[in-house]
Amino acid sequence: MQTSELLKKVDIPRHKLYYLEQKGYIRPKRLPKGDIEAREYSQEDYQKIEAIWHFLKRGFKHKVAYQKAMEKLNHKQN
Repeated sequence: MQTSELLKKVDIPRHKLYYLEQKGYIRPKRLPKGDIEAREYSQEDYQKIEAIWHFLKRGFKHKVAYQKAMEKLNHKQN
């Protein structure tokens, strides 16, 4: 899934999405597109972003939102 599609699905601001990448919470693939690089997000990235954004909107700081999101996702898998 590319950036524009992900932004629409999750309704997260672009700068917040890029901040999650900068902090290392997500790691999209970088695909060369002429002179620029496009980001390709996996299903796992999408789920993480959706969960983190859920907690950020509720007022948690990024680190805590990430921790809570990972707990939620890990709990779903078990």
